[in-house]
Amino acid sequence: MQLIQYQNINKMKTRILSIIATVVVVLGITNLSYAAPVNSNFVTTLSGISAISKIEIHGNVELFISDGPADQVKVYNKYYSESALVQSANGVLRITSYNPEKLIVWVTANDLRSVSAYDNAEVKSFGNLSKIEFNVELHNNASANLNLDAFSANVTVADHAKADLSGTANEYNLTQNVSSSVNNYNFKADHFTEKRISFPAEKADDNIVEL
Repeated sequence: MQLIQYQNINKMKTRILSIIATVVVVLGITNLSYAAPVNSNFVTTLSGISAISKIEIHGNVELFISDGPADQVKVYNKYYSESALVQSANGVLRITSYNPEKLIVWVTANDLRSVSAYDNAEVKSFGNLSKIEFNVELHNNASANLNLDAFSANVTVADHAKADLSGTANEYNLTQNVSSSVNNYNFKADHFTEKRISFPAEKADDNIVEL
């Protein structure tokens, strides 16, 4: 009788562990799917693009960037049927789209060193970005959500742009406009310098006259 009870208990334990393992796997897959750039039936992998050191985005673009052994550019929209532009020259990848629907692009790069965003463009890191030196420039209403592990991080946030940074850096240099927004709460740096820029006096006077 005791042997049967012991076997039943072991069977119950095995079933419980199997259920827990299944739930963990399902949750892991769910989290991964939410972390991935996008789930789309329209994916265009652009060929002939390599040695990307800088990315510049304009308009209504959502850019995901990640580290990788080889450079790759994927566009998650009907790229060729839209008035979108992706160009690569001299290590600079330029992405532009002013369509109402966001142009979603995922760039994997081996030696990306700089990202600039304008208009309503968004930049997001997909995973941790490990860099020796990394430069970020945000203008207009652009935004960035980046997880960095850098020796030197130089961040410029102008106009009404927003930056949300996490990770670490040995040296962190921030240049910020008074109307911009920067969240450094989860970003740790050994050496931090900050420079705040206000509107020029003549521009401020013009604004007062217009009011």
